[in-house]
Amino acid sequence: MKRAALFVPLLVFLGLSVFLFKGLFLDPSKLDSVLVGKPVPTFELESLENANMKITNADLEGKVYLINVWATWCPSCKYEHPFLNQLQRQGVIEIYGVNYRDERDLAIRYLAQSGDPYTKNIFDPQGTLAFDMGVYGAPETFVVDHNGVVRHRFAGVLEPQVWARDFMPLIQQIRAEAAAEGNS
Repeated sequence: MKRAALFVPLLVFLGLSVFLFKGLFLDPSKLDSVLVGKPVPTFELESLENANMKITNADLEGKVYLINVWATWCPSCKYEHPFLNQLQRQGVIEIYGVNYRDERDLAIRYLAQSGDPYTKNIFDPQGTLAFDMGVYGAPETFVVDHNGVVRHRFAGVLEPQVWARDFMPLIQQIRAEAAAEGNS
């Protein structure tokens, strides 16, 4: 019996090793989201730029848009930022930012220096909205349809290849659905 007990740590180590080894091959952009197919969670948070102005999910409804979760402490967010600015300049789609667990002054200064691609920027210092949306980390981008329903979630850097492959066809499809329903 004592000999068998000697193998318990080895078995635990092997089990843990297999579990962690499988994790090396998971693609974080393919992580499931319980929010896809459901409405954007109800929220009321401050605007990043104006602490006296509240933004709610009702302020965003009625159009197809992106929600981009970002922060100044996130290197990947800084990498994707020029592409978001490009989308904003081209007028492809409205982008709403969720400034996630960040410092307001740093975020405002960053946008002033690097360009502000966001139609509105929601300040989420505690990460409550991000938590409700099932965010694993920044950056994450969500496609929301004209009915306020999340249609797609992408974890990772939004870049031209991902945009062309995953986002633009879906956005065109949603816009066609909205037109068929008589919405814009």
